[in-house]
Amino acid sequence: MTFTSALPPGPEVSYPQAVSPLVFLPGAGGRAAFWKPVADRLSDLGPAHLVAYPGFGDLPADPSVRSLDDLYRWLVARLPSGRCHLVAQSMGGVLAARLAVERPGRVDRLVLCATSGGVDVRRLGGAEWRDGFRAARPEVPDWFELDRTDLTGRLGAIRAPTLLLWSDIDPVSPPAVGRFLTARVPGSRLVTIAGGSHAFAAERPDEVAPHLRAHLTPAVASGA
Repeated sequence: MTFTSALPPGPEVSYPQAVSPLVFLPGAGGRAAFWKPVADRLSDLGPAHLVAYPGFGDLPADPSVRSLDDLYRWLVARLPSGRCHLVAQSMGGVLAARLAVERPGRVDRLVLCATSGGVDVRRLGGAEWRDGFRAARPEVPDWFELDRTDLTGRLGAIRAPTLLLWSDIDPVSPPAVGRFLTARVPGSRLVTIAGGSHAFAAERPDEVAPHLRAHLTPAVASGA
């Protein structure tokens, strides 16, 4: 399987019946390890799949994946069967938001973290990140950073309960982006992490994981 699953269910783990698996999508770094600190803290919620993108270090390049559209189709073909919870960082949020729009029956709950969500981040004050990323990761494919997918007009079709996690000082995806998405994704909720960098989800898992837990287990969190 081309997912990197850091948390395979072991014989000692008992999950509730009909639990939705958690699927974690990284950003432009494309590596499964980004979400592992958070996934480790949520291991009791169900099986977790930490996705790595082909050609970004964890998986060899796939000649059929030459654009974000190709990666989207690659991802859809490898999702666990049935519904899943989707948790996405940065550019991975474009894939997650598109999946929630186009295949609502596959997405139980959605978490978008420091992402563009398929909107024009530069117009909302986001700093240009692509030059620095290319200098730091010259070995990875360039199609991911060149993508300009625009889902602005389709965000209202998202029906999955959505948590938006943002830093209040992230220059790449500033708070204005989170507010923009909150206004367009029905029923979404924005949570701001004070002082976090663009990679705060990986850097501060003890702060981030409880927000995901509350969102993914609302009945438990409310005492129902």
